[in-house]
Amino acid sequence: MTQIDFHTHVGDQLDYACRLVRKVYAAGQSLLVLAEPALLRVFDAQLWTFSALEFIPHCMADDALCAVTPIVLATQAKPALYGRVLLNLGTVAAPDFAHFTRVLEVVGSGANELAAARERYRFYREQGYQPNTYKRGD
Repeated sequence: MTQIDFHTHVGDQLDYACRLVRKVYAAGQSLLVLAEPALLRVFDAQLWTFSALEFIPHCMADDALCAVTPIVLATQAKPALYGRVLLNLGTVAAPDFAHFTRVLEVVGSGANELAAARERYRFYREQGYQPNTYKRGD
């Protein structure tokens, strides 16, 4: 069964997400990052710059190297990317989340972000999953 982890009340959602990506990559796992196109572009740039001494190999889902790159950024999940860890930076749950080994939800501390996260949390519970919650407050 897919493990679902909510990381809530994070101060800087993208910086926190970069740290999660680094951790998943260091563990030798592959990861799919889902978000809206504009947010993906910003996240892509941040992955290149957030740590001066580390390289996290990543590409967009339409890149020719997608199949051999451990971190893929996309607006929607595709069957070829199933089996990875899923980092959801979007406002809704991925409809095919159960095809992933783990789902990471990163939630800021804004009222709208928290409300959307509560909806996703409810959705997962309705599907029979028991999400874990980690309140960060950093």
